[in-house]
Amino acid sequence: MIFALETSCDETSTSIISPEGKILSHIIVKQSDHEKFGGVVPEIASRSHIQILQKIIPQTLFEAGMEISSINAFCSTCGPGLIGGLLVGSTVAKTMAIANNKPFYPINHLEGHALSVQINKKIDFPFLLLLITGGHTQIYYVHKIGSYKLLGTTIDDSVGETFDKVAKMLGMKYPGGPEIEKRAIQGNEKKIQFPKPLIKNNDFNFSFSGLKTAVRLKIIKEKNKNNSFTNDVCASFQNTVIEILLRKTEMAIEYVNENFPKINNLVVAGGVAANMQINKSFISLCKKHSLKLAMPPKELCGDNAAMIGWACLQRFNLGYKGDINFKPRPRWGLEELNDEILVNKI
Repeated sequence: MIFALETSCDETSTSIISPEGKILSHIIVKQSDHEKFGGVVPEIASRSHIQILQKIIPQTLFEAGMEISSINAFCSTCGPGLIGGLLVGSTVAKTMAIANNKPFYPINHLEGHALSVQINKKIDFPFLLLLITGGHTQIYYVHKIGSYKLLGTTIDDSVGETFDKVAKMLGMKYPGGPEIEKRAIQGNEKKIQFPKPLIKNNDFNFSFSGLKTAVRLKIIKEKNKNNSFTNDVCASFQNTVIEILLRKTEMAIEYVNENFPKINNLVVAGGVAANMQINKSFISLCKKHSLKLAMPPKELCGDNAAMIGWACLQRFNLGYKGDINFKPRPRWGLEELNDEILVNKI
């Protein structure tokens, strides 16, 4: 039995995962104190994590119908993320582990996202992963658990951050991604031609800073800022992002098929993967390349403890041992995990 905590940003989440990988209980609390600031305030997030965890930890055990003595291992997200939140989650999980004389497992947040698609469906290794979150936009070749090859990443803003900042420019509430998606349905995606940074480069890296600036300049210059204009900006911006993601991912698919063992699946994971228009666009791309598109359920796309518990279970099953002395890292790339499992086996 795995008890997992996720506190890397502004979601406070707990979960219990059975030895078979079944989610026995799962609680996600989206902190609302950040809306008036238009973004996450790290200090407020850390304080909120402390308050919320005190309430939901007993509730998590109650929903699973078990005592804390039945838990075999504790884990928490230990990076990457906001260091204050990581310290709160890891300290609480470590305390629970020590108090119950059980091991503590430090889990990489990105590995949680990468493996989350396997919680409710069988996805064989290797596969290509497009990770699109509020903090990351990356393409990985996932060979197996603990073996990741970074092919491309953003050189500035992440796609999720760009959605939120564009929404803020338009006077929308935080988080901005869902708000832009709603307004885009009513707009004309061909109305405004925005730039597509790095689209012609022969690598797999992304850049969204220039696109964000172009949107800001368009908003400043527009004199008639009515609902129709806002809808068209949202639709055109979202469509531009999708074209960039599709282009870079297609290049990665072609590269992987030429240089790595064959893949059968494209996995799109992370909070932005919940965007339905992005989902539809990648269905077409996968059909073109005879791949299966795999995405986590919508409730597992964002930050959540179930994916952290699942990643912990996979490592436990491979013989990885816990590390109570592990220090949280605000930066912790997936490639840093390569071969770590072999080094840390019992």
